[in-house]
Amino acid sequence: MSKLHIKKGDIVYVNAGEDKGKTGRILKVLVDEKRAIVEGINMVTKHTKPNAKSPQGGRETVEASVHISNLNPIDPKSGKPTRVGHRVVDGKGKKKSKIVRYAKRSGEELK
Repeated sequence: MSKLHIKKGDIVYVNAGEDKGKTGRILKVLVDEKRAIVEGINMVTKHTKPNAKSPQGGRETVEASVHISNLNPIDPKSGKPTRVGHRVVDGKGKKKSKIVRYAKRSGEELK
């Protein structure tokens, strides 16, 4: 499993595609596919058969996944998109050290 620059709950900026320039919160990260589902971004229409939830059936709009290379986290200090770095905090040996993500724009730690 690889380390990704985004995680669930981050607020991200969309760099490319139909929704370029929009921001949204990450609902789910698909690690194996290197994709993420972002709230309100890349909306698609899905046709559903009648079931208990929707007895009529019909069409519903849902979020489709976006490749993570098209997403940048928002810097907590400036509110603009930023690149992400990883730094070691409490470096007391390999097992006890903690790696945190930080915004390259301001140096602020990303939660």
